[in-house]
Amino acid sequence: MEENVSLPPVELGPIHVKTPVVLSPMAGVTNWPFRVLCEEYGPEGLYVAEMITARALVARNPKALRLCRFAPGERIRSLQLYGVSPAIVEMAARIVVDEGMADHVDLNFGCPVPKVTRRGGGSALPWKTGLFREIIQRVVKVCSEADIPVTAKIRVGIDHDHETFLQAGRIAQEEGCAAVTLHARTTAEYYGGHSDWSRIAELVEALDIPVFGNGDIWSANDALAMVRETGCAGVAIGRGCQGRPWLFADLRNAFAGSDERMEPTLGEVGRIIMRHAELLTEFYDGDETMAVHDLRKHVAWYLKGFPVGGGVRRAFMECEDLGDVRRQVDSLDPDIPYPRAVEDKPRGRVRYAKKVHLPYGWLDSQELTEEQRRTVISADPLDASY
Repeated sequence: MEENVSLPPVELGPIHVKTPVVLSPMAGVTNWPFRVLCEEYGPEGLYVAEMITARALVARNPKALRLCRFAPGERIRSLQLYGVSPAIVEMAARIVVDEGMADHVDLNFGCPVPKVTRRGGGSALPWKTGLFREIIQRVVKVCSEADIPVTAKIRVGIDHDHETFLQAGRIAQEEGCAAVTLHARTTAEYYGGHSDWSRIAELVEALDIPVFGNGDIWSANDALAMVRETGCAGVAIGRGCQGRPWLFADLRNAFAGSDERMEPTLGEVGRIIMRHAELLTEFYDGDETMAVHDLRKHVAWYLKGFPVGGGVRRAFMECEDLGDVRRQVDSLDPDIPYPRAVEDKPRGRVRYAKKVHLPYGWLDSQELTEEQRRTVISADPLDASY
């Protein structure tokens, strides 16, 4: 067994996070059905909704409103907002506060996806320190009226010649953020290689507020190692739980000092797939087709490593309603053991270093020019997706 690692509770304003383990927001993944599955297995941590585009929320975009929903049993309603216009992000925060949508607001400054960074958003934004400060300032002011804590998700920087994490962490702390999460890669590194946990340790040393570490936690033992190596106050889990909501049971056990780990058989995984399909149907207001289409990516992750064959995988991809899913689940051999060979291996997107897409002249200065301000703010997206 790994050496015991202490992970004391974290206080985020009025919110007591008993075990500071976080389900990171992931687009198309962490809607409430998946959050419910993770939380049922896991400790009393934070299970964060997928990113909501601020302008879409302000425009009352139906997709954005759907993504803002929480299940009745979710203990802490954590919502993540994204935007590049301070006024629009402030308006979105005002809606969250006035309509009692959430107990905790996270701000996305970590997304490396080109369609976000080319607008100056996500992990590109902290380079412009004034804009970064203004967004946090405005959101904290609005949320503080309702005693709603605000946190920020950041990366190391745009690349290693343009690192921002220490400066961004200090600004977030100065402007009233309750905690910061650091994904220990640059934008240019995307999801490739291994994240540099030493940068998390640097940020822990530099700040007084809690720092959550993120990047390459594929198993509970990885989480223990990150805490041991960095001194972070908590861990944030992204791709490692895709197709494995039970990873949060392993995390609960690990931080309680137990070496018990879940290794579900294919039959047990099939039952989880079916429950996930039923929860998604509820999420989509009874629309089984939308639910089952959403389920497809999850099924690919659930079945990763199991020797089921391409025909079975294709059959799941062709499902159109709950009956189809149930028939495929019933056809699985329930006794096939969990494939231990993949249990601590990378999952989801594994994309390597790539060109970073930024607005014209973005790296010329850390100050936002008037032309950039006009361009970036007018380009703030109207949809609720990446």
